[in-house]
Amino acid sequence: MNALFTTLILVVGTLFAVVQAAPVPSPPKLAAKSFLLVDFNSGRILAEKNINKKVEPASITKLMTAYVIYKEIESGRLTLEEDVTISKKAWKMKGSKMFIEVGKKVSVENLLKGLIIQSGNDATVALAEHIAGSESTFADYMNQYAQQLGMTDTNFVNATGWPNKNHITTAADLAKLASAIIREFPEHYQRYKEKQFTYNGIKQYNRNKLLWRDKSVDGFKTGHTESAGYCLVASAQRKDMRLISIVLGTKSEKARENVSQSLLSYGFRFYESNKLYSAGETLNKARIWMGESENLDLGLSEDLVVTIPRGQYKKLDAVIDVNNSIEAPVKKGQQLGVVSIKLEGKEIISQPLIALQSIGEGSLWQRGKDHIIQLFK
Repeated sequence: MNALFTTLILVVGTLFAVVQAAPVPSPPKLAAKSFLLVDFNSGRILAEKNINKKVEPASITKLMTAYVIYKEIESGRLTLEEDVTISKKAWKMKGSKMFIEVGKKVSVENLLKGLIIQSGNDATVALAEHIAGSESTFADYMNQYAQQLGMTDTNFVNATGWPNKNHITTAADLAKLASAIIREFPEHYQRYKEKQFTYNGIKQYNRNKLLWRDKSVDGFKTGHTESAGYCLVASAQRKDMRLISIVLGTKSEKARENVSQSLLSYGFRFYESNKLYSAGETLNKARIWMGESENLDLGLSEDLVVTIPRGQYKKLDAVIDVNNSIEAPVKKGQQLGVVSIKLEGKEIISQPLIALQSIGEGSLWQRGKDHIIQLFK
């Protein structure tokens, strides 16, 4: 990119009505091995503790199991109506169960509900075997997707989260996974808020008790083993703001609920999220030289969302730096500048400014005319 830029400063808030923002206290100190609170839309971390500490995730593992299943459905290699024959290994699984029977056929949809709502180890293994032939092969599949999502500190050994010292992840990696599920599969995410599921005459309830405690909570997943402690990934939405909390290694069911609730309450009370610009929205019209057109629309490839302390919106400025000499040809999506959002002079987020359309090289006459204009400029 040319080093010369044209800089535009746009005031995001209004120029009048100065508001004195309330101070934001430090995040709460909570009893857990690690925790993380992140805004889903902006990716801003609002609270954290040991987010890169490698720990056993217990049944939170099933978030990745489900993610792989969603990918299989998306690709057309699996359908919800498809029947799965239950193996002896799946039927014999210990821990939480959906109570499926060996040799019976159960639909993918029912098994998926058993995995998500009841955290059934039997349903989980049945699905893993159906997709990959064996649970160990399925775990390799899980690790491939984990790498694609940037979960660099994660290694899966099984599909259920059964204790194994080599079966590890981090709060930071789980936040990437949780965000991917919501972003890529919103229709499947709806299952995580279902409070109960009945199969084989047995009614069982969702282990995420925050669904009853806080009406804004609509997911995700609990986990517990002796080595992992009590864990909970939760997500909640209030108005246009969605938060994801990761809590790993608390001492009881009540503790994981309280820690998760404390994090969510802290985030919603003291922060707000605002979408400043939409993907594809024209933010600037730049002069393009030597092209079939003289003007080029510039914008963003993704929505630009900021998460800031409440009451600070009117103090935001958007600074747009544009390449001062853009010459054709230009391809759609080519970076030609930067949009930087500043709060009281300090940059809080930036995104590439890209061409919103392609502009081909102009005619010989157009190129000659622009060359002469540039010489005089």
